[in-house]
Amino acid sequence: MAAGLGLVYPPTCPGCGAATAEPHALCATCWSGLHLIERPFCERLGTPFALDLGTGSLISPKAIADPPVFERARAVALYDGTARDLVHRLKYGDRLDLSHTMARMMTAAGRDLLTDTDLVVPVPLHVLRLWRRRFNQAALLARAIARQSGKPCDVRALNRVRATRPQVGLTRHQRSLNLQGAFRVSEAARMRIAGRRILLVDDVTTTGATGNAAARALLRAGATGVDLLTFATVTGEPL
Repeated sequence: MAAGLGLVYPPTCPGCGAATAEPHALCATCWSGLHLIERPFCERLGTPFALDLGTGSLISPKAIADPPVFERARAVALYDGTARDLVHRLKYGDRLDLSHTMARMMTAAGRDLLTDTDLVVPVPLHVLRLWRRRFNQAALLARAIARQSGKPCDVRALNRVRATRPQVGLTRHQRSLNLQGAFRVSEAARMRIAGRRILLVDDVTTTGATGNAAARALLRAGATGVDLLTFATVTGEPL
């Protein structure tokens, strides 16, 4: 059946629509515009080093000076070029099909985190924003990552209980203040969180304020640890 469908509907690049050899695969042009994050990178923040500083566990000065609430972060690529285009098409262009391609790359980028993961949890949207957008891109990615990795996923474990202003344009400190008290684990969900290591999933990391706020709520609910996996990360701003 799959082979027959491939003859009628040949696979195309999810980024630009060009013909590809495999379904859900990027074409050469889109792939070349993806700035993948590979070692050496900061083992805490997952951000690349400008120079190879040698082997071993490496921690960036940013992570030492201001350690994140989550233990480790990983991302597929820098937030520019193809990565930014894919995130925007998923988030604002209703290209829900992109979640499969993006999640497959996230599963590979986060394989060291997934080894220790007990439960995959997406960063939630406030109910009003979810109603306007109709879907949560983080939940789509989390479900796909859980399917591909064989890990359980709980999209209702974490709630966004306070509607916050958009983070775009805010400084690092303003983002942190904006998200104070925004996330909460309900009493009913605490038993699903307590004693488990959580993989928190989102589409993009900018300053890390969202990941920190969400991780803090999960740790208060009894999680033994929280790691963060996103498709892209912004390195031009301090994490």
